[in-house]
Amino acid sequence: MKMLLAIINSDDAHSVISHMMEAGFQITKLATTGGFLRAGNVTILVGLDESRLDEAMELIRKYSTTRKQVIPTTANLGVGFHPAMPVEVTVGGATVFVLGVEKFEKL
Repeated sequence: MKMLLAIINSDDAHSVISHMMEAGFQITKLATTGGFLRAGNVTILVGLDESRLDEAMELIRKYSTTRKQVIPTTANLGVGFHPAMPVEVTVGGATVFVLGVEKFEKL
């Protein structure tokens, strides 16, 4: 048995969760916030048999795509002057951890 922990961009989360539930995966969803862009994320926890791990990973890969986004930043040019400087960053995708589960009980 495995525990899949996936941190997914909030823009992709609905699609990932819907398709995983259609495939029969039982999911626990947690609202989380990322540290870099302070953007909303969704963390999902999925307990699954090891034989379905590749299927789950493929669904996450398919429905959580990366994309470029321009965000404003500030540059300190001295004397309290902070103009906005747009920067292109990659957002989306997922960070996935697969953990071994020693024991599982549904109570």
